[in-house]
Amino acid sequence: MCGIVGIVGQNEVAGLLYDGLTVLQHRGQDAAGIATCEGGRLRVHKGNGLVRDVFDDRSMALLRGRIGIGHCRYPTAGSEGSDEAQPFYVNSPYGIALAHNGNLINTESLRREVFEQDRRNINTESDSEVLLNVFAHELDTQHALTPEAVFAAIEGVNRRARGGYAVVCTVLGLGLVAFRDPHGIRPLVLGKRSSAGGDEYIVASESVALDVLGFERLRDVRPGEGVVITARGELFARKCALDMPHAPCIFEYVYFARPDSMIEEISVHKARMRMGVALGEKILRERPDHDIDVVIPIPDTSRDSALELANVLGVKYREGFIKNRYVGRTFIMPGQGERAKSVKRKLNPIPLEFRNRVVLLVDDSIVRGTTSQQIVQMAREAGARKVYLASAAPPVRYPNIYGIDMPSAEELVAHGRSEKDVEQLLGCDWLIYQDLPALEAAVAGPKFPGRKFDSSCFSGEYVTGVDPDYFERIKQLRSDEAKKKRRAG
Repeated sequence: MCGIVGIVGQNEVAGLLYDGLTVLQHRGQDAAGIATCEGGRLRVHKGNGLVRDVFDDRSMALLRGRIGIGHCRYPTAGSEGSDEAQPFYVNSPYGIALAHNGNLINTESLRREVFEQDRRNINTESDSEVLLNVFAHELDTQHALTPEAVFAAIEGVNRRARGGYAVVCTVLGLGLVAFRDPHGIRPLVLGKRSSAGGDEYIVASESVALDVLGFERLRDVRPGEGVVITARGELFARKCALDMPHAPCIFEYVYFARPDSMIEEISVHKARMRMGVALGEKILRERPDHDIDVVIPIPDTSRDSALELANVLGVKYREGFIKNRYVGRTFIMPGQGERAKSVKRKLNPIPLEFRNRVVLLVDDSIVRGTTSQQIVQMAREAGARKVYLASAAPPVRYPNIYGIDMPSAEELVAHGRSEKDVEQLLGCDWLIYQDLPALEAAVAGPKFPGRKFDSSCFSGEYVTGVDPDYFERIKQLRSDEAKKKRRAG
């Protein structure tokens, strides 16, 4: 999962891109980069670390231009060095810089095609560089630099690439290009604002970037759609793929997106509130005579769900953990050892809220289970009489292959285990999961009843289809053991 942003402005855009990336920092803490266009020249600065660490006054001063893109990276596969930082750049044709959120599931076959058929070289393990070269080749075959030529190139990308992807790129001599995979798995939002010099446009992973920068949210970029915004501020858009099932990633609403974002015309905040209502109703069905004294969220993502759950149960809601704001999101720590160590550094319980109480802890989801196990133990040590654990999402039993670094299936705590088995492993007195139909209904809400989502990490049903050997390959890339070997090597 990564954050991307692209802007066509009337004045210098580097500062806007920087601010946009800081708002999207929750989507990736591994690396950051910005590319801007000034005349016929592209300027790029990128590196490992948080946005604030990668850029300083000197690097920002060099990023001149009224058109640019930005990226904050969270690694899903491949190496974790600075050569994986985005945007990536190729000088032929025209000069193209690209930033990508998502994951291709046919990277290896595409890599071979790009080398053997397109005669282009790939320098990193990143699927984003592969995607860039596929787009560059398809654009080169058009022998023109027009919006129509770009749309034809995007059609070529959509025919060849499989997976989830949202893309922003700059093309020298034309402007900003954005496109989204035919299933609309990864999010991308389009916005506009008026200035003294004319209209300015933005595309970004989440609408919160538009809000902070003062842009009006126009709409989501549609599945399979291409958008071109020229240097003169002209907007062109066209569908560039055959009709496919629309399947936005449901885990955006569960965990990744900020609650103040709108994705696919759905408020993330409202979706999480409805998750809490559905989960509270399930608890009342299963244990109408429950003995829960207090509901405590595991900060931050579960707060909205926990508050509504407490209202449904008619019990107290309390903040029982204090979070250290200077520790990153544990889900996207690079290895299990780092995740385990960071839990103690990140959360500290308030014993007063636990002592002699039956506590219901609420989390957004349970993936590997190690963090949950430690938090349950913290609650016991803080004096809880009983510790129940509720997950606003169903059991995560399958890898997410479209851009979220869920590990190989064997590292998922619910894979191959019953809910009772997971309960015993986590050490809680009762474990309750959300049901998948209830989660999907909660996210869809009353405006979009019956809307379908990519819920593959819960259901094992992959909208793009999956090659038989794919899961073995991602196990070799994504498992903690594989990452440890790469860092050691």
